[in-house]
Amino acid sequence: MTKRVIVAAPRGYCAGVDRAVVTVHRALQKYGAPVYVRKQIVHNLHVVKTLEEKGAIFVDELDEVPTGELVIFSAHGVSPAVREEAKSRNLRTIDATCPLVTKVHNEARRFAKQGLPILLIGHEGHEEVEGTQGEAPENITLVQHPDEVDGLDVPTDQQVAWLSQTTLSVDETSQTVQKLREKYPQLLDPPSDDICYATSNRQAAIKEIAAESDLVIVVGSANSSNSVRLVEVAAEAGAKRAERVDYAEEIDPSWLEGVETVGLTSGASVPEELVQGVIERLAELGYPQATEEQLVDEQMSFSLPPQLRTRRSAADAEAQVASRKNH
Repeated sequence: MTKRVIVAAPRGYCAGVDRAVVTVHRALQKYGAPVYVRKQIVHNLHVVKTLEEKGAIFVDELDEVPTGELVIFSAHGVSPAVREEAKSRNLRTIDATCPLVTKVHNEARRFAKQGLPILLIGHEGHEEVEGTQGEAPENITLVQHPDEVDGLDVPTDQQVAWLSQTTLSVDETSQTVQKLREKYPQLLDPPSDDICYATSNRQAAIKEIAAESDLVIVVGSANSSNSVRLVEVAAEAGAKRAERVDYAEEIDPSWLEGVETVGLTSGASVPEELVQGVIERLAELGYPQATEEQLVDEQMSFSLPPQLRTRRSAADAEAQVASRKNH
């Protein structure tokens, strides 16, 4: 049996995650610890733990933040009600919402201003969905799965708009939109695809290697929507087995029994260090040096929140390196 490890590319950090993590690093450098963060800045246990060690305090809600302190909004975005609460409690805020999530919020407000019902494709309880719903709660109906379309009670004889969470399965979302289009002849699309470039690219990349993989390992946390979707996409694309781990030590050697080809990728909030840890663990278990299959060369980047923008300095460079490699 000839063993091999194929690593998908692109994988790991997207521009929105990089921006959010650097935002916390820079805020700690500029204002000192503690810096409060509402919810996990990104959905990755290792990143959160590392930032906690540097002085970040993660809270579920703003009432846990002392009056007048600095709080950062996570990459997943917040509703207008959360912003109002921060203002009423005199909290200083830095918004690390991914610009692609902000785009969806803007679309929700625009469609609502036109008086349109909005069908939001996403997962109930996800922070990004809660934030988007908060922009137009009277207009938005959540659709979690294609099978739910038939049961929607939104009238079919009027214009209806659809939006989506940015981290969904591209294929399943397409199925949902197709069913919506069949039910709602006047369905309006968002100006551009809501599923973010990184989600799409990572799913396309794992599809390229899944069919030839006996096992696909996705590095990512359980609450990371895009990581969980990668496991599903790999299985649907032909992988004989697909598993998710946070850390290399979570790999069960029994998964590798009879496995010749291992495919490997990571979610958009995962530092590359964790992927390299999996590669090292696979080497310990008898697999050779990994080969990489590059699908797309990503060059996207986003500027930091205005409170943290300065001329590039040594501290800037240090924060960037820390966010990408040293978690």
